[in-house]
Amino acid sequence: MDVQLKRGLLDVCVLAAIEQEDSYGYQIIKDMQPYVELSESTLYPILRRLESADCLSVRSAEHNGRLRKYYHITPQGRQRLSQFLTDWKELQAIHDYIVNRGISE
Repeated sequence: MDVQLKRGLLDVCVLAAIEQEDSYGYQIIKDMQPYVELSESTLYPILRRLESADCLSVRSAEHNGRLRKYYHITPQGRQRLSQFLTDWKELQAIHDYIVNRGISE
């Protein structure tokens, strides 16, 4: 798979993982695990990139005596997720064209 395409898809997957409620790194990995293999070394750069793009915000809270970073999707992050869903329809149409063309020939 194209590296840039995969990178963009992982960004959107992370946004989707925290869309309903704030979450932290380990939980995000766990939530995505049935669908996407994601390591900490891949996740944390994604989180920093999304924070820099104002797609998520971060707050720290104490948990069992340690600080844990919780990530929250911002309005810009929700907009990016919505735009992906719109773009996906176009990609699906392209996919369908390619698959159907290959079957008929």
